[in-house]
Amino acid sequence: MISEYTDVVKSFLTPATRLRILIGGVTGLFLISVFLIAAGEGKPEWGPLWRIKPLVMVPLAGAAGGAFLSFMMTLPKLSGWSKLVATIIGLLGFVIALWIGSVLGLNGTHWD
Repeated sequence: MISEYTDVVKSFLTPATRLRILIGGVTGLFLISVFLIAAGEGKPEWGPLWRIKPLVMVPLAGAAGGAFLSFMMTLPKLSGWSKLVATIIGLLGFVIALWIGSVLGLNGTHWD
């Protein structure tokens, strides 16, 4: 039974999927780092380490968005317009994942 699950995971985590997950995480890390460099002080109750929460949350959300994009781009039996629509939905999901990760990462630390 466990081998069935490992086969599913191995079939999903192809090198292309791993690359999209990595690109999503690095994109999230880059975007939140640029924001945090320009940001002022956070809320005083979080102390000087308030930047850790967004630096963890946003790359994880970016990686999840990259996984969603990869899933949408590799749906079986799609071609033509349906593949284009799936790719657009995947990109939209990636952007939404980054946005939600940014909100969750900065909520309470920098934003009220």
